[in-house]
Amino acid sequence: QVQLVESGGGLVQTGGSLRLSCVGSGRTFNNYAMAWFRQAPGKEREFVATISWSGGTTDYAGSVKGRFTISRDNAKNTMYLQMNSLKPQDTAVYFCAADEHYITPFTIPRRVAYWGQGTQVTVSS
Repeated sequence: QVQLVESGGGLVQTGGSLRLSCVGSGRTFNNYAMAWFRQAPGKEREFVATISWSGGTTDYAGSVKGRFTISRDNAKNTMYLQMNSLKPQDTAVYFCAADEHYITPFTIPRRVAYWGQGTQVTVSS
């Protein structure tokens, strides 16, 4: 049993930064791979970034590579997404996800085991 809660979303101007957090609970949290997905109105949920359970492996969608950084602190049961140089195209609800298996950029969202409720990120132009 894993529960995930996101926070840190908000309104920011183009070029600004936000830091999202995802706090997990559950005895096996440290053994779960985690990822961030996002969903804009009228669009399908899309992959943003992923991190292995140990934090040793990460990957990013091409649209955010170089601007976003994913990290985790297992001692605090928390995953982060540092978002810099934000663009209006980044506007979406951002979801925290977790799974016993590594989440790849090609993982179908409906196959991911656990999800948070999402946090809104709005980038104004």
